[in-house]
Amino acid sequence: MNDTRFILASQSPRRRQLLALLGYPFEIIVPGVDEDLHLDAGPASYVLRTAQQKAEAVAQPLPAPRDATRLIVIAADTTVALDEAILGKPADDAEARQMLLALRGRTHDVHTGLCLVEAGGGREVTAVYSTVVTMRDYSAAEIDAYVASGDPLDKAGAYAIQYASFSPVAALDGCYLNVVGLSLCGLILLLRDLGVPCRASRAALLAAHDGYPCPLFDGIQADLQ
Repeated sequence: MNDTRFILASQSPRRRQLLALLGYPFEIIVPGVDEDLHLDAGPASYVLRTAQQKAEAVAQPLPAPRDATRLIVIAADTTVALDEAILGKPADDAEARQMLLALRGRTHDVHTGLCLVEAGGGREVTAVYSTVVTMRDYSAAEIDAYVASGDPLDKAGAYAIQYASFSPVAALDGCYLNVVGLSLCGLILLLRDLGVPCRASRAALLAAHDGYPCPLFDGIQADLQ
């Protein structure tokens, strides 16, 4: 194969920033899918099916490349699950406040489904990565200030772990970037399954984890530059 091209099936600016760290050129195609279609499934199944739905919606209309270039579509979906109840993106400030109150001082799961599809009828690989997150006991005033920032409205569970002035998370067990919305270590493992060489810098990947140890990192160290 001469080269591999990538399409990120996402409108998330966080996923765009994270994927750029792997060193692959990529373009964006936002899938027009109903992300509530699989809400009746459990949280892990929900994110996996939704990621597949996104990737396949973008990949299926694409013709196979005419030269030796491969074209791979990458899609992800993330949700917060509190006692197995799915907390998606809040509809408004009131729902964001309600979610943050429900999560306060408690432990929940963050699941991200990943799906990679090779255009032109090629292979499809999938995985779900899960992180256990414990929130700190933030105050009502802190919730109000964070909601007023507008940041919660496009986040599953109404929070961003990386939002420094709120810093809602007390502890986590699992991949930090999974909570941000795209486990780069998990993505590298899936790309390895497809025979795509890794271009990621070890230093850049460590920095992206913001000091949190990642249980997947040891499995990809040999791939890193």
